[in-house]
Amino acid sequence: MNGLYSRLLIAFAVIFLILLTGLGVVLGQFFHMIDHGITLQVQRKYWIFLIIILTIAYFLALMLCARIIRHYAKPIDLVTETAEKIARGDYLARTPIDDLGSDHELGIAVNQVARNLQETSILRAMEKERLKTLIESMGNGLLMFGREGSVNLVNGVFEKTFGYNRDELIGKTFMEIGLPQGIESLIEDVFLTEQVHERQIRNGQSHFNVYGAPVIGRHGNWLGIIVVTHDITKLVKLEEIRKDFVANVSHELRTPITSIKGFTETLLDGAMKDPVASKDFLEIIQKESDRLHLLINDLLELSGIEREGFQLQISNVLISDVIEKSMKIISGLLEKKNMVIVKDIQSNISVEADADRLIQVLVNLLTNAINYSKENTTISIHASETADEAIIEVKDEGMGIAKTELPRLFERFYRVDRARSRDSGGTGLGLAIVKHLIEAHGGKVTVDSELGVGSIFTIHLPKKSA
Repeated sequence: MNGLYSRLLIAFAVIFLILLTGLGVVLGQFFHMIDHGITLQVQRKYWIFLIIILTIAYFLALMLCARIIRHYAKPIDLVTETAEKIARGDYLARTPIDDLGSDHELGIAVNQVARNLQETSILRAMEKERLKTLIESMGNGLLMFGREGSVNLVNGVFEKTFGYNRDELIGKTFMEIGLPQGIESLIEDVFLTEQVHERQIRNGQSHFNVYGAPVIGRHGNWLGIIVVTHDITKLVKLEEIRKDFVANVSHELRTPITSIKGFTETLLDGAMKDPVASKDFLEIIQKESDRLHLLINDLLELSGIEREGFQLQISNVLISDVIEKSMKIISGLLEKKNMVIVKDIQSNISVEADADRLIQVLVNLLTNAINYSKENTTISIHASETADEAIIEVKDEGMGIAKTELPRLFERFYRVDRARSRDSGGTGLGLAIVKHLIEAHGGKVTVDSELGVGSIFTIHLPKKSA
């Protein structure tokens, strides 16, 4: 820029000198003619000549000045135009350096500013997109209030969880939204105390951990509050299952242990001297010990199935062979209740599975069908296949199960009729083991039942092992 100013000053100085020289020549000629008494006609000719020369010099100087000004003003106009575009937000605007000639420092500087602003704009857009993606995919509900108490940020998880629309929330205060009472009171506490608050709330069948905290700026200024909701419904249910499991195990263990302890004390107190009573008590102790042993074995079996690293011994298995072997194992129970099994099996149905585990599943289902059915009834086994899976149905004519009981039927220790289940020698873990083994094969087991009519357990097994 200093070079530009100096060149303009030199140009204007040259023009001024030309005009000053022309004026001096005119004045010199004028006084010369007066001193020598030149006639008026001659003076007029000189004046015309001098005026023409002065006019030519003036126009030459004017053209030179215009060219100099145009030469140095054009780059300024180009740079100004680029600067105006940048000011309007067009960070892609650039000044053509080739059109600036030798005075291109300002154009280069403006272009560099534009590039820096463009990079900053791109970076801000990327950061904004990252932040938006993070907020939308964080898995927790997010709600942010400004310093005036109105909502200025909400993510899709919060909308989906609580059934709101973004347009219904933005710009409204927490009192106008109609949030669940627990969340509303937490937000009010955070606004009043400017402290972090956290609590668990229940909304219908769902449980949430709600975290509220004030948003403080870099200089300690209050910016608003942020509320994060985390769905802990599964965790709460798992905790309830754990508590139920501990309570059920304790109850199931306490009954046989109490019986063994009581009859043992009776024997030690002198009942062992009575051979008849002693034999009866020992038989009861043996029965309770067997029940305790069976319970522990089932617990260990279920624990092993659920343990990480549990593996099946996969081979090509014929469904008909598995059913035949299972029927042989429970044949004694069938004879005691004078029951029969009717088979309807499509030939040559094969799957990739663990044969021993499938036999264990069918034995459990058949045993339940026998225990919960009356004497002289029939159990039906139906096996069929589709393109991708084998289907096995075990149908009994037993007492049936109420519709309200079906969702919990495969839970550990869950019994429809506790007294009858305990009398039948069951541990309450059989169906849980069945469910886990079938799921380990990549299949599923379902049940359909009607009180007083019977139950149908259906196993769906994929033909190809995963």
